[in-house]
Amino acid sequence: MEYTSPEKIKNELHNLTKSNSDKAREMLLTIINKLPIEYRELIESSFIYKRVPKEYMLSSILFTISTATGLTFYLEALGYRNYANLYLSIIGSRGDAKTEAMKIATKPIKMIDDTFYNDHLDDVEMSAPDDDTPKRKQVLVQNASIEAAHKIHSDNPNSIGIMIDEIYALIEKMGNPNSRDGIAWRNFLLEGYTNGYIDISRKTTESFRINESCPTLLGGLQHQFIPKLIANGNLESGFIDRQLFTPKLTSNSKLQKGKADPKIIDSYTKSIKNILDYKIQSEKPEEDIKQFEIKITDEAHQRLFDYTQELINRQALAKPIIKEYMSKMQISVHKLCINVFMMFNASNSEFRFNVLSLENVELAIELNEYYLMNFRIILEDNIDSKSIEPSIEDIINVAKKNNASQKAVAEITGAHKGTISKKWNKTQ
Repeated sequence: MEYTSPEKIKNELHNLTKSNSDKAREMLLTIINKLPIEYRELIESSFIYKRVPKEYMLSSILFTISTATGLTFYLEALGYRNYANLYLSIIGSRGDAKTEAMKIATKPIKMIDDTFYNDHLDDVEMSAPDDDTPKRKQVLVQNASIEAAHKIHSDNPNSIGIMIDEIYALIEKMGNPNSRDGIAWRNFLLEGYTNGYIDISRKTTESFRINESCPTLLGGLQHQFIPKLIANGNLESGFIDRQLFTPKLTSNSKLQKGKADPKIIDSYTKSIKNILDYKIQSEKPEEDIKQFEIKITDEAHQRLFDYTQELINRQALAKPIIKEYMSKMQISVHKLCINVFMMFNASNSEFRFNVLSLENVELAIELNEYYLMNFRIILEDNIDSKSIEPSIEDIINVAKKNNASQKAVAEITGAHKGTISKKWNKTQ
């Protein structure tokens, strides 16, 4: 029998009983340390000088990468084609700097949209009275009706980024069966996640069709509204399963004089602009090549295959809600692979010449598992925690596997020795 040291046993048991927030925080810091320098430094400097939680910045950056990429790059793996679009929700209280994280991360896109808007005003001014209204180029969408969102996406077919400071109003609409807008929003986002077509037919206004939809979503939500998020059909419809949640994990209560090095902002802005340049070029009518396939190494493809099989196996043993979320994780890992690839190749615009590596896939998997842990944290406060926390039986199984004693389990769990003894004899 292989010898297992007491220290290793203690660590195994400690990790099993560690809170999900502690686990997520450790995962977050590991992920940030593996990011390219322009993203890592932006997260760290925003935390130091503006006290923006690191997890909020990470999710906002992923939204920005996802929006800037759109349909321009895709991954063909395991028999499926996937694109970069992600849906992210930042959870916190008022004053937690949710909006500040969004503003910092999406500033490069806003700069492009400002230029697009000024160009549009010039086009309108120069157009003849009888001409059709010129189409407006736009990347980010805020405060739009569902009809406006459809039309903007039709005029900008590569992708649109839907960014909402407080997403509660949209969630409330989506959970109201009598709200036509809410149902339309939910259908739009459900179909858009897997890039399905959207056909809009109206009697009084123009009808149009989006052959491949690609919306991205970023919204802030106060934690007291989470029960609304998982109520009124949002859970059953699968909308929740498509979300990457970001509860607050880090905080900085120390004020710091000065400001971040401008070079950090410039480096980050350049990387986002390099991605956007491909997207903008692909939307030009004269451009023949609209999309580019990201090639993947054999070892990276094998790792993605093995991880997906692992997810399927874990899903079969998972409890409700987590089981359904794991199903969508088999898609989100592909989307995260694309976003990681874009991040690592953005500084030099080397997207078309590099391949998705094993290291890229490993980081995408870590991100996927991190957001699963975040989802567990969200459920802890809103669903019976007994359904998602490790039971005493789970801990006993780990203890037996590592030749630990009943006394060790009693110390870890705080349960009475007699209770542990009874469960010990019953546990296989």
